[in-house]
Amino acid sequence: MPFIPHTESDIKEMLKAVGTDSIAGLFNEIPPTLCVDKLNIPDGLSEMQAARLIQTRTKLHQIDKCFTGAGAYEHHIPKAVWDITLRGEFLTAYTPYQAEASQGTLQLLFEYQTMIASLMGQEVSNASLYDGASALSEAILMACRLQRKKTSHSVWVGQNLNPFYRATLKTILKGHDINLVEVPFDAQGLMSLDALNTTLAHHQVCDVLVVSQPNFFGCIEDVHAQSDFAHANSAIVVGVANPIASALLAPPGQWGTKGADIACGEGQPLGIPLSGGGPYVGFLCTRKEYVRQLPGRIVGKTTDSEGKTGFTLTLQAREQHIRREKATSNICTNQGLLVTAATIYMSLLGSTGLKRVATSCYERCQFLIKQLATIGLKPLFAGEHFHEVAVTLPVNVQSVIEHMANKGYAAGFNLETVYPQLKNALLICVTETKTDEDIIDYVNCLKEMM
Repeated sequence: MPFIPHTESDIKEMLKAVGTDSIAGLFNEIPPTLCVDKLNIPDGLSEMQAARLIQTRTKLHQIDKCFTGAGAYEHHIPKAVWDITLRGEFLTAYTPYQAEASQGTLQLLFEYQTMIASLMGQEVSNASLYDGASALSEAILMACRLQRKKTSHSVWVGQNLNPFYRATLKTILKGHDINLVEVPFDAQGLMSLDALNTTLAHHQVCDVLVVSQPNFFGCIEDVHAQSDFAHANSAIVVGVANPIASALLAPPGQWGTKGADIACGEGQPLGIPLSGGGPYVGFLCTRKEYVRQLPGRIVGKTTDSEGKTGFTLTLQAREQHIRREKATSNICTNQGLLVTAATIYMSLLGSTGLKRVATSCYERCQFLIKQLATIGLKPLFAGEHFHEVAVTLPVNVQSVIEHMANKGYAAGFNLETVYPQLKNALLICVTETKTDEDIIDYVNCLKEMM
């Protein structure tokens, strides 16, 4: 933490210069009803005390074997990814705006856009957004701008969409004339055509349909039928895709007859460690015809007066570049370092490597399902799964999670905390990082804890 050099006399002198006698006076325009008298924050610690506390807490939360996903996934990250990312040329997360001084950074962002757009089966991408949840929020706002003739919008999301994404949507979209409609999932954990037709009969109109692949339960959705349903009802399709899964499954741009109109999601699986929950990076792609409504910044490739290749910020629809009320977004710059890591990761693996990782994740999940069957646990939802599978335990799931944590396992995600109707349901995740032995040991430990 940086040392703050201002003494009490310095502070008094500065306050006198601006015409107030206290720091609180700098904020007197804030209504008293919005002010908090006192925050419940403990007394400060010295640097040495803080370091010791962090070391103690780190030991308490040390997990050796992670079987929890729920939107953030443990993948193998080649050492070269962060060795290159942390070089001085890339380490600053802020993009210099002077084109002549930042060609390397701009080229990297251009290559990121090219690769992520290709992975999503789309034509253009921005660079970039905070995380998957904010990317989805921006995608929905973008979809609503594309329907500018309408003053209000009906946005449909499946109840099997990541619940943390749904919570973020309610927060960000609250100030807009947007009606969020949740489509229930069926006995297979899917957003079925029957559910969509029932919802349409009740609400009459669908302006935007959000489709996730795979869904929060790890189930593979019939995205082709869902996309065609939306387009048949003049709705815009927003696809929320796992970038690793998209290397194996049909990417959003190939969903149904026309493909998804907008694709977004969480870029964390692309070379970014779990890091206790962040920072992560969101991606957002679309068709070229919609590029003017794409939030954030877009790097373009050109040639200079001497015919040499150059890179420049082509579209910059942010509040820093144009009038605030005309901006489509005011975020994205500080995720540049994560974009760098994702670009290097995709470059090192290539399309073949990404597909190999995705295939391994799928196969690991099938092996997990077979091993769970040996202790009498079957998938809560039938059908194909990617990464994750939900099972119902015969005992209290939270107790099992806590006991397995003592054995060094992050056992999974307690679905009952976000889906009260799914009693004692555990969402278990495996990626390419888990061997047969890892999975067998996990299942044996789970059996013991039960």
